[in-house]
Amino acid sequence: VLAAVLTFSHIYPVANAVAATSAARGVCRTAILARTWAGRRAAHTCMAAVEPADSRVYLVGCGPGDPELLTLKAFRLLTHADLVLYDRLVSEDIMQAVNPRAHKIYVGKERGLHSRPQEQIHATLYHYARSGKLVVRLKGGDPTVFGRGGEEMEYLEQRGVPVRIVPGITAASGISAALGVPLTHREHADTVAFVTGHSRPPPAADAATAAANAAPDNGAEVGGLDLDFDRLASARCTLVVYMGLHTLPQLQAGLLRAGMEADMPAAAVQDGTCVTQRVVRAPLRELAAEVEAA
Repeated sequence: VLAAVLTFSHIYPVANAVAATSAARGVCRTAILARTWAGRRAAHTCMAAVEPADSRVYLVGCGPGDPELLTLKAFRLLTHADLVLYDRLVSEDIMQAVNPRAHKIYVGKERGLHSRPQEQIHATLYHYARSGKLVVRLKGGDPTVFGRGGEEMEYLEQRGVPVRIVPGITAASGISAALGVPLTHREHADTVAFVTGHSRPPPAADAATAAANAAPDNGAEVGGLDLDFDRLASARCTLVVYMGLHTLPQLQAGLLRAGMEADMPAAAVQDGTCVTQRVVRAPLRELAAEVEAA
């Protein structure tokens, strides 16, 4: 799944980690899913459509990884789709629910490797939508949380193509539930912050301006991360950092520099909610080193 960091009051990053899952559990889930998909396919025709007939592009979230967390609405659209453009984080189990007659196009991205440029994804969505096809843009988690869903929606709506958003369970909710850690707690955390740990170099002019104006000790920019660490280090905030694996050392340094307690409970999670989920738990000051050693 995604990379994420939460603080128990809190923190977790989704990163490489440890912990094996039994093969038997995977086989059991596969059997359950086979029965579940069959049952849903038999029943989906009884479900009334609620979208206008002219809506031809759906931005659909498939959840954090566990196929049993796919919503009924997402499932119904997948069984009716003419075209599905899907991301790297969409599992094979979920793709089994797609209409077998649908055309499937992989448009996944990972660090340093994009299967298709974003402009080409925009153009493909537009082309098929204008040809009268029912198009599903399938994304991991929720389609508008740290994805390009907003950009795709803008592009299509500017060209007169109606777009509907079908929310999915975002990684923060799915992973915190899988770990048994609530995102909020009346005694410990009354706020939640979602941020991206993905660093993207700003234009040269903007970088020079930011460097000239930055205070030397405000912790707002560490290792290319343009984050307000002073705000994020709040003692009563659960912090969730998506895509934080590669910048985990910088995240850790920025939070400690901003005053977050060094012994703050933290965890790094990979493939959250899946049978392959791996977890590293450590105090904040040790997290990056523990992940590196895992």
